[in-house]
Amino acid sequence: MNTAFETYFTSLKNKKIAVLGLGVSNRPLVRLLLEFGCDVLGCDRTPREKLDGEVLELEKLGCKLHVGEHYLDGVEADVVFRTPGMHPGNPAIQELKRRGAAVTSEMEVFFEVCPCHLLAVTGSDGKTTTTTLISEMLKAAGKTVWLGGNIGTPLLPLVREMKQEDFAVVELSSFQLMDMTRSPQRALITNLAPNHLDIHKDMAEYVEAKKNIFRYQDETGLLVLNADNAYTAAFRGNGKTVFFSRLGQAHVCLKDGIICRDGEPILPVSDILIPGTHNIENYMAAIAMVEGLVEDEVIRHVAKTFGGVEHRIELVRVKDGVRFYNDSIASSPSRTIAGLRSFPEKVILIAGGYDKHIPYDVLGPEICKHVKKLFLNGATGEKIRSAVVSCPEYDKNALEIVDCGTFEPAIRAAAAAAEQGDVVLMSPASASFDQFKNFMTRGDFYKKLVKEL
Repeated sequence: MNTAFETYFTSLKNKKIAVLGLGVSNRPLVRLLLEFGCDVLGCDRTPREKLDGEVLELEKLGCKLHVGEHYLDGVEADVVFRTPGMHPGNPAIQELKRRGAAVTSEMEVFFEVCPCHLLAVTGSDGKTTTTTLISEMLKAAGKTVWLGGNIGTPLLPLVREMKQEDFAVVELSSFQLMDMTRSPQRALITNLAPNHLDIHKDMAEYVEAKKNIFRYQDETGLLVLNADNAYTAAFRGNGKTVFFSRLGQAHVCLKDGIICRDGEPILPVSDILIPGTHNIENYMAAIAMVEGLVEDEVIRHVAKTFGGVEHRIELVRVKDGVRFYNDSIASSPSRTIAGLRSFPEKVILIAGGYDKHIPYDVLGPEICKHVKKLFLNGATGEKIRSAVVSCPEYDKNALEIVDCGTFEPAIRAAAAAAEQGDVVLMSPASASFDQFKNFMTRGDFYKKLVKEL
């Protein structure tokens, strides 16, 4: 059993522990705390009558529940585990800190007790695919890899199975990074653009949160950055900083259709199975991250065989010559722009959803250029319409716009409008929370409907 892991959890035994939020990442944490005999209070906004069976099972195992509208009132604790979606500046958290509570998170503890090599990825776009690519390259090179963080399985309960020579590859959101005080040995920021401004007080706070991925590295750390992004181009790490660039010169860059590292050809972009210019950038970032760990031949093998990540420009079905793609991960305009640019032809686009209070003006010209029919839904539908019709390039005869209200009618209307040879792309440029629990649920619903057509 891992010594750091056991030492940490044993140290909590006689303390009051509050776990704020009983979502996917915190449930295994509660089980761990109970296993070590801790006094655990589980706090969640969901009212008792709507709690699912897994949470009620935690109660049977000994977790005291404090749920419903006032779930943060009157909480007393020595140690507080914050769920990623809860801002560290929340008044209840600040009050607990004032009274002496230590505030941490499942991911912060994982960084503290992880026994193996730690690589982490963040960014506004492309982080899930890039994290997965790094994992696939390491696995193909014969390494034992633990993939998690903001994707996949919570890693903290698995620490006892990890060995020193293994690799943990984690995706980190700005919410997870906000109050982190540890950084991985290798860190990557894919790019930065306005995102999650419904939670962060401003763009500056969002950027500062992202910087925590490398802020606490020492001189042995590696930081990989995008030279083509105005934000990341200005960052520098405490150890070695390397850049990748699709547009200019960098440690990893593009020359005559070949990704090169330090001037040496590594990967022809024609070998990359997954479509889109953004995926060339994702490969460049991953290649920089695995330098010295993975042979170039292995990288080429992964490029030729890796078919992409679910909900990321995922081909769902071809029906009557119409290709239906699921890009539910695209919860921001920049992600949808990348999706639109992946296709040589104009597409039928389904867009709209929950409003994160981010600007949509950049999306308008791209829709005018890449879309022939636009089906809108959700709170951002009107914002997207406005961004399109205010463009000088907008031609109402060339681009049909239909407001469908909610998600399902938009899917059905887009499918009905499609003809042989068309591409129907569901790439919302918006979060899912107005109609779904998360982007995966939205993507699954889309796939189900498309397969039933």
